[in-house]
Amino acid sequence: MTYTTSESSPDWSGLLATIRKTLFVPIHPAGWPFIAVFAVVAALLSMLWVPLGWVGLVLTLWCIFFFRNPLRTVPTRDGLVVSPACGRVVSVVTDQKLPPELDRASDAGPNFTRISIFLSVFDVHVNRVPIAGTVVQTAYRPGKFLNAAVDKASTDNEMSATLLRVNDGKNEVDVAFVQIAGWVARRIVNNLLPEQVVKTGQHMGLIRFGSRIDVYVPENVVPMVVVGQTAIEGETVLADFKSKEKAREGEVI
Repeated sequence: MTYTTSESSPDWSGLLATIRKTLFVPIHPAGWPFIAVFAVVAALLSMLWVPLGWVGLVLTLWCIFFFRNPLRTVPTRDGLVVSPACGRVVSVVTDQKLPPELDRASDAGPNFTRISIFLSVFDVHVNRVPIAGTVVQTAYRPGKFLNAAVDKASTDNEMSATLLRVNDGKNEVDVAFVQIAGWVARRIVNNLLPEQVVKTGQHMGLIRFGSRIDVYVPENVVPMVVVGQTAIEGETVLADFKSKEKAREGEVI
């Protein structure tokens, strides 16, 4: 007896590929050393006392979850500023100056809008470039480890700032984003280099283990998000250089 495959038969290769992408989320390379340490500790704890081993296993699984690096569909139209991080929008503030650690801060006035996103320990912590452009400068500042959700974290906490030169369709303008450590976070990774040409949504680093990112856009660029909204890194549009609409408002339902 011979079996044939009809045209209506399922595409098993495509189905398996979908399952892999859905269930087996890629892990950021920086996470593997931590995952290995958690796994070894879990094994040692299980030798001492089995219940402790289960606790170690749960923590190991959480570590794997923390360093996940899911695929994202990045909007590609020119002028869109996408979220560099996954988390909750905690503030949208106008009349802001660039961080003083950036050289351009002394030349630019308080003519930026700052959009702040708080990352809990359950959010994806891989960071992405918010808009295509050229890296002008990166600057690191040691500091405190206050709660990243509070406004004072922007000026007092350990941070890494990146300044981009962006073409808005008419002129070249500045856009900056700042990775800020939180009270749990103790390591900021920024892989960008001066004069590097980057594209929207490109991976650029991460923060371990709870943190915040501030995005500075020119004051004439209207934010497309509201406080309390959840943002997804590489997908949620924070602002649009080409939009002429008014600032958005929102309500909790």
